[in-house]
Amino acid sequence: MLKPLVHQSNPIKTTLPWQKPYFHGSGSTSLPVKSGSFLTNKKTRKNVKVGFVPCNIKAVTNTTDKAVGVKAVVTVKESVSSFLKTVGLNRGLDDIKDLFGKTLLLELVSAELDPRTGLEKRTIKGYAHRISKEGEQVQYEANIEIPQDFGEIGAVLVENEHHKEMFIDNIVLDGLPNGPVNVNCNSYVHSKYDNPRKRAFFTNKSYLPSETPSGLRKLREEELLNLQGNGQGQRKSSERIYDYDVYNDLGDVDADPNKKRLVLGGKEFPYPRRCRTGRPRCETDSNYEKWEANFYVPRDEAFSEVKQLSFASNFVYSMLQAVIPTLESTILDPDLGFPDFNAIDQLFTEGLKLPALDKKDLWKSILPRLIKAVSEENESILRFETPETLERDKFFWLRDEEFSRQTLAGLNPFSIKLVTEWPLKSKLDPNIYGPAESAITTDLIEREIKDVMTVHQAIKQKKLFILDYHDLFLPYVKKVRDLKGRTFYGSRTIFFLNPDETLRPVAIELTRPPMDGKPQWKEVYTPCLHSTGDWLWKLAKTHVLAHDTLYHQLVSHWYY
Repeated sequence: MLKPLVHQSNPIKTTLPWQKPYFHGSGSTSLPVKSGSFLTNKKTRKNVKVGFVPCNIKAVTNTTDKAVGVKAVVTVKESVSSFLKTVGLNRGLDDIKDLFGKTLLLELVSAELDPRTGLEKRTIKGYAHRISKEGEQVQYEANIEIPQDFGEIGAVLVENEHHKEMFIDNIVLDGLPNGPVNVNCNSYVHSKYDNPRKRAFFTNKSYLPSETPSGLRKLREEELLNLQGNGQGQRKSSERIYDYDVYNDLGDVDADPNKKRLVLGGKEFPYPRRCRTGRPRCETDSNYEKWEANFYVPRDEAFSEVKQLSFASNFVYSMLQAVIPTLESTILDPDLGFPDFNAIDQLFTEGLKLPALDKKDLWKSILPRLIKAVSEENESILRFETPETLERDKFFWLRDEEFSRQTLAGLNPFSIKLVTEWPLKSKLDPNIYGPAESAITTDLIEREIKDVMTVHQAIKQKKLFILDYHDLFLPYVKKVRDLKGRTFYGSRTIFFLNPDETLRPVAIELTRPPMDGKPQWKEVYTPCLHSTGDWLWKLAKTHVLAHDTLYHQLVSHWYY
């Protein structure tokens, strides 16, 4: 304990309101001290000189440090729905916040720990104010001063002071010694009135978990835990929680017990799963959730605004009431679908006559970029927009180059794989599905690749690829073919890698299992120059494209 000693020539004065004692010597050396008295420490028996520091200066402040001015520019993308949601009182309050520069609260996070405490450094805060608007892009700017020893900026915390969510495109921090820091956000930031938790956006520099800067590890862990959720509460549309659960709402059990469906995602049927919603359970069966039209999807995974507007109830109702009956009655046989290729061309050329519609220019407003309606003497003609590729080449989708391109860059690029075994054999039970050997032979493949190498050389050099829907679809062939006007096959497609690194289809095998007293049927189709063989080759490719689309929709897209 320290006791003051009275110095005879300079007694201590403690009555001045703007001064307070400051201990210098063995305690600290950060500030200079003028004349003063001495205090004695009982334990150390050392004198400690007493100086005076004005009360409005903190003893821990280093007067030699200079702050660095950082300009933060935030680009926000404004949407129509955001505007509509804020018409009224909230819109006025948000405009006032913009006027006074209280739109976005930014907090800069250092990537380094404080060397004195070993803890995260305190964040540096600043409000961003609106500075410009061009089209749907609005820019906000904040001027923030950070100390020189703040270290590298690793993240930015954002608090949205508006009553509506905002889509933040990016944040650019300029004025730092090592150059600008870019933060790509591309995400919605909820209103603080919906959720008080600030959004964390990390800089564009990526790290392995073991190499994450010490000042960011705690924030990163908290962010990951927040994304995982805790399994509690009902999810809100503004949240970004990926808390997975079973599919137990595929039918409205309370409305009709006959609509009860299997619970998917559990032990018996492990896939697919969906994000947990937290909705109330059904009254008639607690194993199921109450069905609602609005499903929870993490905010950044939801459809864009354009898609959401396209799927509005008015659009769906109009489409079901007008488009589908028109297609069925005009060009589609309900049993056979499109009778020929020309019927498909008519969608883009001649168009379809539509029934009278109540709303003017309805088709132009609800189906932009897909169809166009032309009024001719009070009769509406529906004509689909011609795809750009079809305008350049009417038969592009029948060509081998396009067939190969779609296999790699189309809807489903996940099924094609290397051929590693030869000859090709089915793994299905031959007593049920017929002989396992494929009809695609070595001689056939070598003939199609012009004998530039043997099949085994092509396999060794990784030149042969396969799209194999044989064993997967063969068990369903009979069920589909029992439907009126339907046909189905199992298929194998072999591709050869050309010297220019492009794929070329060389053989397609279509297979039908034994059924209706008939033995197994299989046929191999190859590119052909004469008309009959050429059209059979085109039809075989059409079957494969249908198989590829079916696999994508039911397996790649939905099942996983």
